[in-house]
Amino acid sequence: MIIGVLKEIKERENRVSVRPGGVEVMKKHGHTVLVEKDAGIGSGFSNEDYQKSGAEIIEPPAQIYEKSDMIMHVKEPLPSEYKLIRKDQIIFTYLHLAASEPLTRELIKRKSVNIAYETIQRKDGSLPLLTPMSEVAGRMAVQEAAKYLEKTTGGLGILLGGVPGVEPATVVVIGAGIVGTNAAKVACGMGAKVYLLDNNLDRLRYLSDVMPKNCFLMMPGPQTVAKLAKQADVIIGAVLIPGTKAPKLITKRILKTMKKGAVLVDVAIDQGGCFETSKPTTHADPTYIVDGIVHYCVANMPGAVPITSTYALTNATLPYALQLADKGWKQAFKENPDLKLGANVVQGKVTYKGVSDAFGLEYTPIDSLLT
Repeated sequence: MIIGVLKEIKERENRVSVRPGGVEVMKKHGHTVLVEKDAGIGSGFSNEDYQKSGAEIIEPPAQIYEKSDMIMHVKEPLPSEYKLIRKDQIIFTYLHLAASEPLTRELIKRKSVNIAYETIQRKDGSLPLLTPMSEVAGRMAVQEAAKYLEKTTGGLGILLGGVPGVEPATVVVIGAGIVGTNAAKVACGMGAKVYLLDNNLDRLRYLSDVMPKNCFLMMPGPQTVAKLAKQADVIIGAVLIPGTKAPKLITKRILKTMKKGAVLVDVAIDQGGCFETSKPTTHADPTYIVDGIVHYCVANMPGAVPITSTYALTNATLPYALQLADKGWKQAFKENPDLKLGANVVQGKVTYKGVSDAFGLEYTPIDSLLT
């Protein structure tokens, strides 16, 4: 198979979907790898690094789309790429289609095979290709919150961990999955008073044994969320329902009751955001203010730490990419039910229920396309 590795074009996105070591493995499996010129520069990989690993360097991305059987990206295709996508071409990347009806409809039109990193799911419910970026984003969320709590960046002017004799900041983390747990660990480590909310009582019981004493575990009922929001200096939204839009847990009404200068970090923004006032921002212009509350809603947070993120991401994605390349998507889906759950839009059909429900589109089970 011919595999195309593109340079990311989303603003300030410095990750790359395959590092040179991954190219070397793909070559050993007998595949041809085309890498767009300078695709790895932001993550510390030169064109020469890729060439030494066996890749062919291509400059115009249109040529990679034209020649490749499978395209590997980190972020979703942008409008300038839509017309380059070919029928039956595999697009393997983070798609987050439930948050983007225009992209969903465009991929239906292109009749490509669109496989989303974020919906590949194991039997235990874990998301192996989302986990490494969730770990990065959760830890980053606290770093960014600490920065934007500073008065010079529009915040309250509070040090997250306080100092002896001065109370630390109160951090509320909604969602105790990978993002939320990593955020809570970092916030606790910095000395903040942390409330970690989740509706899974078994998860809370487990976390009660492993989290530090300054982490308080609670169920997120509406009254609880509203009460904690009034106390919060920082709220981190870490809610994820795989492949579907995130629920709006901080409403406009709740927002008006919060401290002026408090900070909201919406890590769920890729899936539409879990705050009613959320809208996607960029690394170049990361925040905005609503009712005196600082909102940080960058849709590709791990792109700010591309070396860490690229190594973590490609460690996770490479085994699945090899299955697709070695066997073709149909056989790979038949043999690996976890990978099959990554099928979002295939040959013009919406094959992921969360995406069809988001936009009222007809749902086609992927199994019907595998005969």
